[in-house]
Amino acid sequence: MGYIDKLPAMDLMRSEKMTPVQLIIPVESARRAVSYLGQLGLLQFRDLNADKSPFQRTFVNQVYFIGFVSATASVLDAESELVKRCAEMSRKLRFFKDQIHKAGLMSAPRPILQPKMELEQLEIHLAEYEHELLEMNNNSEQLRQSYNELLELKIVLQKAGGFLVSSKSHVVSEEIELDDYVYSNEDYADTTSLLEKVIVCFLIYREMRPGPSNQSGLSFISGIIIRSKVLMFERMLFRATRGNMLFSQAPADEKILDPVSTEMVEKMAFVVFFSGEQAKTKILRICEAFGANCYSIPEDITEQRQLNRVVLSRLSELEATLDAGIRHRNNALTFIGSQLSKWIDMVRREKAVYDTLNMLNFDVTKKCLVGEGWCPIFAKTQIQEVLQRATFDSNSQVGVVFHAMDAVESPPTYFRTNRFTNSFQEIVDAYGVARYQEANPAVYTIITFPFLFAVMFGDWGHGICLLLGALFLISRESKLGSQKLGSIMEMVFGGRYLLLLMSLFSIYCGLIYNEFFSVPYHIFGGSAYKCRDATCSCEILDNNFFFDSDAHSVGLVKFQDAYPFGVDPSWRGSRSELPFLNSLKMKMSILLGVTQMNLGIILSYFNARFFHNSLDFRYQFLPQMIFLNSLFGYLSMLIVIKWCTGSQADLYHVMIYMFLSPFEDLGDNQLFPGQKVLQA
Repeated sequence: MGYIDKLPAMDLMRSEKMTPVQLIIPVESARRAVSYLGQLGLLQFRDLNADKSPFQRTFVNQVYFIGFVSATASVLDAESELVKRCAEMSRKLRFFKDQIHKAGLMSAPRPILQPKMELEQLEIHLAEYEHELLEMNNNSEQLRQSYNELLELKIVLQKAGGFLVSSKSHVVSEEIELDDYVYSNEDYADTTSLLEKVIVCFLIYREMRPGPSNQSGLSFISGIIIRSKVLMFERMLFRATRGNMLFSQAPADEKILDPVSTEMVEKMAFVVFFSGEQAKTKILRICEAFGANCYSIPEDITEQRQLNRVVLSRLSELEATLDAGIRHRNNALTFIGSQLSKWIDMVRREKAVYDTLNMLNFDVTKKCLVGEGWCPIFAKTQIQEVLQRATFDSNSQVGVVFHAMDAVESPPTYFRTNRFTNSFQEIVDAYGVARYQEANPAVYTIITFPFLFAVMFGDWGHGICLLLGALFLISRESKLGSQKLGSIMEMVFGGRYLLLLMSLFSIYCGLIYNEFFSVPYHIFGGSAYKCRDATCSCEILDNNFFFDSDAHSVGLVKFQDAYPFGVDPSWRGSRSELPFLNSLKMKMSILLGVTQMNLGIILSYFNARFFHNSLDFRYQFLPQMIFLNSLFGYLSMLIVIKWCTGSQADLYHVMIYMFLSPFEDLGDNQLFPGQKVLQA
C-alpha cells in the first residue's frame, strides 16, 4: 500500500477541475458576451429561471417589464422581438429544406462564396426567397393543373372517341379513324365485344331517329378516373341507374402526375351511355364523389379531330412553359441549398444565445443581467479576455463583472479533448459519463477499443482497405472539416483517427491469424508440417509446401520448427482446423476480457483512493478482485499453463468439477502440482 500511495494523482486522466462563477453583464453587451462565450465553449450556465414558465422569462415577446428606464426597456423589447423573428426564420429555412428535398436536389452543391451578412439582412433575404418560391409554386400548380386537364382530355378523345362512332362510320372505315385507332367494317364483328356491339346499336338507333341527338333520349358522359376506383365506380353506376346504362373503359397509355401527392398515377378513360335527365344527374354526382373528371366530347368526328389538334398544340406550349419554370425554380433552390447550412447555423446560433439569456436573472436596480455557471479553472483567463472583447465591441461604458463563488452543488464533468481523442470520448459517454474527478476510461479505450475490434475483425486484407479509407479522410481533413456533411458521413469523418487505429490493429491481428481476405499465405517462410503418409502428393515451391486435398484428409506431421509468426497456413483445410482456431480465438478472447475487467476494477480503486472512500475499497474493490480472479482469473492462468505445457487437460471439466467435486482426484486434468488444494 505504501508504494501505491506514492503513485502520481492521475491529473491528465481525470476530468478538469471546475469552479462556480458569477457574471454581472450590462444589458447592452449581454447578447454579444453570451455569443462570444458560446464560441469559446468553456462556460456552462445554470438556469436561474428553472421555476418560471417559458412565458415568464425575460427574452420573450409576451413579457414587458414595468419600472425600467426607457432605454433598458427598448433594448429588452427589441431583443424579445428578435426571438420571435428567429423562430420565423427557422420556419422559412425548414420550408426551403423541404422544397429542396421535393425537387430532388439532395446532393449539396459546392457552396457559393457570399459576403458576410448580419441577421437583419438575412431576414430580408429569406422573406424575398420565400415570397419568390411561393409565387413560383403557385404558378407551377396552376400550370400543372391545366396541363393535367388537357392531358386527360387528350386521353379521353383518343380512348373514348372510338365508342362514339356512328353507323355510317362503320361502313366506311377510313372515315372513323381518330389518331391511332382504326376500325374496319370486315373484322369489326369478329374483334369487338358484345358491349361494344350494343353500344353501336344504340348509336345506329340514335342516328336513325329524326331530330337532334338530344331528343332521341340517348346520352353519354365521358371522362377519366383513377384505375383503382374503376370497379367500385362501375358498380355504383349500375346500382344508381338500376342497370339502365352501358359502361365502357380503356386504360390510359401514360401515367398522370398527381399534384397533391406528386406521384404518377394510372387512370382509365370511360364512357357511360344512359337515357334520361334523372340518370344524368345521378351519374354526375357519382363522378364527383369518386373524383372522376368529366369532359364533353363532340359527336362529330371532324370536330373531334379539330379539338384533338388544339389540345396537342396547347399541351406542347404548356410543356415548354412548365420546363422553363422548373429550371428557374431549381436554379433558385440550388443557390438557396448552397447557403442553407450557413443560414441554419446563423439562426440556430442566435436562438441559442437567447435561450442562454433566458437562463439569466434581470437585476432591476442595476439594469443588468446576473448569471451563474461552471467553468474549468484553466479557462478563467480566456473567459475574462472574451468578456473584455465583448464589452469593447458593444461600446458599453460598464464592463462585465466575472468572479468565482463557493461551490454549493456537485460540479459537472468536463473532459478536455482534441480531434484525436474526441471520438473515443464520445464512445465512452454514450454508455455513461463519469462523475466529477473520476478516472476517465476514454484514455484506456484509445488502445483497448481498436484492439478488441481487431480481435474480431482479424484480416489484414480488409485492414488495408480500412487503412486507405482512414488515410483518405485524414489527408482531406482541412477540406472536409469546413464542409457540411451528412449525418452518416459526419460520424465517419469524426472517427477518422479511430478508424486509423482500428485498421492498424486489424492488420496486426490479421497477420497473427494469417488471413488475407480469408486466404492464408506463407509470408514468414515455409510450413512446419508435412504429409504423414509418404505416398500423398505435395509440391515444393520456394521451400514452401503446398498440399492437395489428399494430404488434408490424411493429416500432417511436424518436421521443423514452428511457424515464426502467427498461425501456420497449413492449418487451413486440415481436419483439425476448426477445433484449433476456435480454441485459439476463444481462449484468447477470455484472456483479453479478463484483463480488461481487471483494468476497470483497478480504476475503481484509484477512484476510491482519490475520494478517500474506504467503503468502496473494502466492500467493492476487494470483493470484485477476489471473485473475478478466483474464477476467470484462475481460468486464464490454466489457459496459459496449458499452452506452455501442451497438456491435453479439459478445462471445461476442471472448472465445472472445481465446484461439484472439489476434493476428487483430477487425473489427466491436473496441470500443476497442488492444483486440487489451490482450487479448494
